[in-house]
Amino acid sequence: MSKFDHIRPFYDTEVNQAIRGIVDDPMMKAVMNFTFPEMAESEWKRQLSRTHSIRDFQINFIYPAIEMVLKRSSEGLSYSGLNQLDQHVSYLFISNHRDIILDTSLLNYVLYNNGLMMTSSAIGDNLVKRPLLMALSKLTRNFVVQRGLSPRELLESSRLMSEYIQDLLFHENRSVWIAQREGRTKDGNDETQKGVLKMISMARGDVGEMEYFKKVHIVPVSISYEYDPTDVLKMPELMAKSRSEVYVKHENEDFNTILNGIMGQKKHIHVHVDKPLDDEIDKIIKTEEPANRQFQYLSEVIDERIIGNYKLWPTNYIAHDLLHGSEQYIEKYSPEEREQFQERMAEGIDLQDEVAVTNFLSMYANPVTNQEALKIKG
Repeated sequence: MSKFDHIRPFYDTEVNQAIRGIVDDPMMKAVMNFTFPEMAESEWKRQLSRTHSIRDFQINFIYPAIEMVLKRSSEGLSYSGLNQLDQHVSYLFISNHRDIILDTSLLNYVLYNNGLMMTSSAIGDNLVKRPLLMALSKLTRNFVVQRGLSPRELLESSRLMSEYIQDLLFHENRSVWIAQREGRTKDGNDETQKGVLKMISMARGDVGEMEYFKKVHIVPVSISYEYDPTDVLKMPELMAKSRSEVYVKHENEDFNTILNGIMGQKKHIHVHVDKPLDDEIDKIIKTEEPANRQFQYLSEVIDERIIGNYKLWPTNYIAHDLLHGSEQYIEKYSPEEREQFQERMAEGIDLQDEVAVTNFLSMYANPVTNQEALKIKG
């Protein structure tokens, strides 16, 4: 027994039994038929029954599934920055977070394509309540973040999470993905929560906070979708927030969001992987500021990298111009692209509702606004 047993992914020795437990699930059949439309059910079942490791499951089944998702619901995936990484080094990827499943799946897809180590990734337990989703999560090297805890339970859970991340990075030499904040970004403002950084550092022992962050090799990641496949699904929460109301999710909301994220139209997607922040952390250490101020500096550096490397698409510029009633970025898009974006907006929200229109446009426009602010800051 390990203290990490209730949050860790499967060991390879557990993989085959786990697969056998879900192979007849109707949802699993749907996933396999989507991924291998020309393969007989008996054949993919036979191949699954011979799978005995997470790596084999990822490469032989998840990788083709992601390729099919990209083929059917996008106009292509591009990436940059991978040449800055060493295939033998484990990294802590801190990423913006827009889609529940795809963000980590796409990062691992590009890492694998470039001969780099795939990650173990954090996922909230609220997203894997269904047995099949929990099994698939643990079969793709996800570890579970517990939500909805009391303050005391949260402290204990955070300490355990920190220790597990440390164990992955230092003892298993396994890279880790974690979102820069709890939950997905709904409004297009990618901002790192200091609480996430403090959680990561809890297992540092006698090492100073920033020295510890140097050891874990923080790498900021920016994931940019031309169309957010879940943009309309994010609207109820944004509307509640604009009315200062508490938003309560519907029973199947997370599951529907997962499906829409996978199958919804994304057009172009870009993943940028930055270089490790070791030099920037050295500069923070030299300030000799109090720890809380240093955490703030680090979160600001991560934000600058994620925002600065976010690839802006025509949709971002269109939304910015529509939101501000201007033609500032009219050279960044075509009339056809603007018309297509407005048609998408009209299908998803009530155009007579000014608050809804503002929220929808801001979701796409904020990355432009944030990059403008970065340029002013210099």
